[in-house]
Amino acid sequence: MAKVLIADDHPVFRRALGDIVGQLLPSTGLAVVEAADRTQLFEIVENDDVDLILLDLCMPGMTGLPELVAIRNIAPATPVVIISAIDDTTIVNQAINCGAAGFIPKSSSMEDLAAALKQVLDGGVYIPGSDEAREKRGPAEADALTPRQLAVLGLLSAGKSNKEIARALSISDLTVKVHITTIFRKLGVATRTQAIVAFQRERAQVSNN
Repeated sequence: MAKVLIADDHPVFRRALGDIVGQLLPSTGLAVVEAADRTQLFEIVENDDVDLILLDLCMPGMTGLPELVAIRNIAPATPVVIISAIDDTTIVNQAINCGAAGFIPKSSSMEDLAAALKQVLDGGVYIPGSDEAREKRGPAEADALTPRQLAVLGLLSAGKSNKEIARALSISDLTVKVHITTIFRKLGVATRTQAIVAFQRERAQVSNN
């Protein structure tokens, strides 16, 4: 069963997000934990194991990106997707560079929110103006991948499915999907085949230097 932390100070929006994620993961089951402010957020992050964090940067007590960095330091293997009323391109790019697995504006309709979350859970990347943002950032190097992401990529290269990767690494299917999303973002690709080719190319370049 996947466990998702929804951190937002608006209870109606938290419930709506929970309903959307529940509809996207009907077969795996879902446990939702909620945080309405910074204190609750870090109590959960520090004491509970979650598979995915949906994070509002503007909850009470929050300063924004520093909390994202702190979460990544406490739980580096837990993917964080920002869902925020702020959709400034600079903030979006900074959030991605700080380790966010995606950025979804609250200004999106519920249908668009659902489509964006589905894209992330299916191993894609949803970032406002993603093509332009990727061009500004440039492709990340393969060396930036974490050990767990390298393990996922290695199993992808061996032709393993998401379920097989989850069993091999003792993680949930949801965690595998978000790891793949992050791998795609870091390598600047959109498919599994492209990720494998890009990784092999990066490693070959490193070996030749």
